[in-house]
Amino acid sequence: MAEKPHMNLIFIGHVDHGKSTLVGRTLYDAGALSEQEYRKLKQEAEEKGKGSFVFAYVMDNLKEERERGVTIDVAYKKFNGNKNDFTIIDAPGHKDFVKNMITGTSQADAAVLVVSVMEGIMPQTKEHAFLSQVMGLKSIVVAINKMDEAKYDEAKFKDVQGKVSALLKGVGFKDEQVTFIPLSAWVGDNVVKKSDKMAWYKGPTLIEKLDTLVPPAKPTNKPLRLPIQDVYNIKGVGFVPVGRVETGILKPGDKLVFMPSKKEGEVKSVEAHHEQLPQAGPGDNIGFNIRGLGKGDVKRGDVAGHPQNPPTVAKEFEAQIVVLQHPTALPVGYTPVFHMHTAQMSMTFTEIMQSLDPRTGAVKEQNPKFLKTGDAARVKITPLQPVCCEPYKEFPQLGRFAIRDMGQTVAAGMILSVTPRDK
Repeated sequence: MAEKPHMNLIFIGHVDHGKSTLVGRTLYDAGALSEQEYRKLKQEAEEKGKGSFVFAYVMDNLKEERERGVTIDVAYKKFNGNKNDFTIIDAPGHKDFVKNMITGTSQADAAVLVVSVMEGIMPQTKEHAFLSQVMGLKSIVVAINKMDEAKYDEAKFKDVQGKVSALLKGVGFKDEQVTFIPLSAWVGDNVVKKSDKMAWYKGPTLIEKLDTLVPPAKPTNKPLRLPIQDVYNIKGVGFVPVGRVETGILKPGDKLVFMPSKKEGEVKSVEAHHEQLPQAGPGDNIGFNIRGLGKGDVKRGDVAGHPQNPPTVAKEFEAQIVVLQHPTALPVGYTPVFHMHTAQMSMTFTEIMQSLDPRTGAVKEQNPKFLKTGDAARVKITPLQPVCCEPYKEFPQLGRFAIRDMGQTVAAGMILSVTPRDK
């Protein structure tokens, strides 16, 4: 039997709108959570006085176990549709979610935006909608949740649908990228099982809709880009860089150049999970043994490519950013730490070209002196040291970044264009 297409899903939305409950319900109704596991969790939830929140408790439990470093059955996070297989990328903490989503540790193919029919759009709804656009998500399924609390009222659903639709259009989503589903995660209406309480709704259930999504094609035909995560010096073997192939193909015998250091070497072997591979492609986490490298030639944050199309080293770049949270303001000259693929380094805002309305993308002000929480903007950035990056349109995985300051993610963005350093 042919392997089913695989999609990474992220569940986003305001904190109290039932995200965890929806994830738990989806896993349970799709058969990814056994009756036994469910009963065990239910009992624990009741003992802790959280009986009614058993599905949310499922997710919190996983999160706690993950944080304690307990390995758990990955079936929790994976579930199967009829056409697609899915992995849920959990987005528990808002700040972590932003950083992970942007640095590409979790490449989501589609998002489920959870909005309570009782409360409608909240600040986080807006922020997550804008981020989904900045991060290049192509499909959004809007789960209008808590329909049971609204007595399955079509008018209430239509009202919230209209407002969320305007918000998503405002940040740049087109109609065909967005689907609205009225559901109740709590009761299980229209999640996996069709509801008999909303005869007025003729569309798909959540899982039926997710099954129609088409995963993006793997960028195998693009030039090789392989950001380095670590380098091991293995006795009797030599230097073994480790990383994930983002675009292109890597084979034994290939000549590689590592940027920004311009060091070159030849690939002796490629391996994953202690097995030799004839080649590696996008999404593969690999180690590769390389001939011709010395100590310190390659480090985390470097990017490997083929010499005929080496990774770009930026002198400066233009980017579109959104300021998520900052206690004061970001002035011209602000120099925080940027997280970009596997690189982390200080970079300076050399020019704030224009501030934008995050809901519409329209220009608010030319050359503002500073930016504050909630602002979107086009900016010029100068890295303090050489770093590889690429325009988002050409290499999405090397064209996104998160900006960290004071222990939190203060802004996120994507690169519009790069001015390369002189060769």
